[in-house]
Amino acid sequence: MTTEVRIYVEGGGDTADGKARVRRGFHEFMHELVGIARQKRIRWNVIACGGRTQAFDSFISAERDHAEAFNVLLVDSEGPLQAASPREHLKTRDGWALALAKDCQIHLMVEAVEAWVMAAPEGLKSYYGQGFNENPISSRRNLEEEPKDGLEPSLKAATKGTKKGEYHKIRHCPDLLERTDPSKVRSRCPHCRDLFNALCDELGAPHLP
Repeated sequence: MTTEVRIYVEGGGDTADGKARVRRGFHEFMHELVGIARQKRIRWNVIACGGRTQAFDSFISAERDHAEAFNVLLVDSEGPLQAASPREHLKTRDGWALALAKDCQIHLMVEAVEAWVMAAPEGLKSYYGQGFNENPISSRRNLEEEPKDGLEPSLKAATKGTKKGEYHKIRHCPDLLERTDPSKVRSRCPHCRDLFNALCDELGAPHLP
């Protein structure tokens, strides 16, 4: 069992504030795992990297500079899966060489992080309040079947009548992650469940429901 978990995630744009908000959003979204890590005195770090390529580069560097840690790469799939595993998808789509990393370290948000925040509409309602229209939000049981091109437009349509205005990835997504029920995401987004299971395994804990 490791003494440190480091999760390299895309998001946050180019500003320190944007990256800090992404760190907080994912930290809160993974609060169950954070609690387990604290009990076991395992250090927990979410590193917001900005773009996908920056996340990949940072992950590769971490495998060298933080070899003692359990390093995790987490990026959007950016489209339908093109292979049976996240590793092969990223090799096929992006040309990324991840041969030295283990499968349990490589994870995807399919087809994008918006599927995660859509998986639990209660969080959207709580955040946007009056004027939120749930009708455009997909009711698919498996939200990984929802095309990426439809995710943001659906969220924009659902939120355009609210005081916060229509959905904006950098401004809104981190706050939404803080309000999103991870158990509902795990039930509707299989690759999110895979991520949580891999982290539970590394933490020496039972899988979460």
